[in-house]
Amino acid sequence: MAAELTVITGASSGIGAALARALAKPGATLALVGRNAERLESVAQDCRARGAHCVTGALDVCDRPALEAFLDGLGEPVGLFIANAGILDGRRDGETVESGAAAHRVLDTNLLATVDALHMVLPGMRARRKGRLLLIASLAAFAPLPDAPAYSAAKAGLLSYGLALREALHGEGISVCVACPGYVTSAMSTQHLGHRPGEITADDAAARILGALERDAAVSGFPFTLYWSSRLSLLVPAFVRRLGMKGLRFRVGG
Repeated sequence: MAAELTVITGASSGIGAALARALAKPGATLALVGRNAERLESVAQDCRARGAHCVTGALDVCDRPALEAFLDGLGEPVGLFIANAGILDGRRDGETVESGAAAHRVLDTNLLATVDALHMVLPGMRARRKGRLLLIASLAAFAPLPDAPAYSAAKAGLLSYGLALREALHGEGISVCVACPGYVTSAMSTQHLGHRPGEITADDAAARILGALERDAAVSGFPFTLYWSSRLSLLVPAFVRRLGMKGLRFRVGG
């Protein structure tokens, strides 16, 4: 039986790169998408060294025609699509609220472009009645960050969309898993200047996410304590939440 083709967006660093390396093994076929061609090729070389066949697409997922052309050019059906591409932006030092331009950019990348990408591979999966979708959201989907409203909204939308899609596709042979990691060490996470409780490595996050995928879990949230405190956070009085959110801000250019 031919190996399943796995596509990973946002594969040039962080969780995406860690997922690619974790999935790389003899016989595996990976298609990696990312904006930074040099970093993306470095990840691909690591995957090839592990025995995987690996191709890359240096592009922005917001460039829908380029992404669709890349997927069409793979020449084989996508078995596992990992929607990981995302950016972090929000309120900067000296600002009260994130700019409209920043909000639009984050929502387009983290939510709208992701939904569009899913629908590029979903028709083929439905026709074959086989496939897996893995969406990388965040604990911010449960506990919105006041310094990053659009980021929080995008991740909440991704969570809701993924769970609804899972139910809609029930019985069609297609599984949907939504991962909601907490703080993960990466170049993107360093833009956040506040406290990062329970921070874990990208490799640790990838292992937990792939474990949930293999279990066909609907949602994978971690670390455990932060996950459940995030889920319960909206039940906490607003003044208590504000005390815990003081001092959060982003580096300029984040």
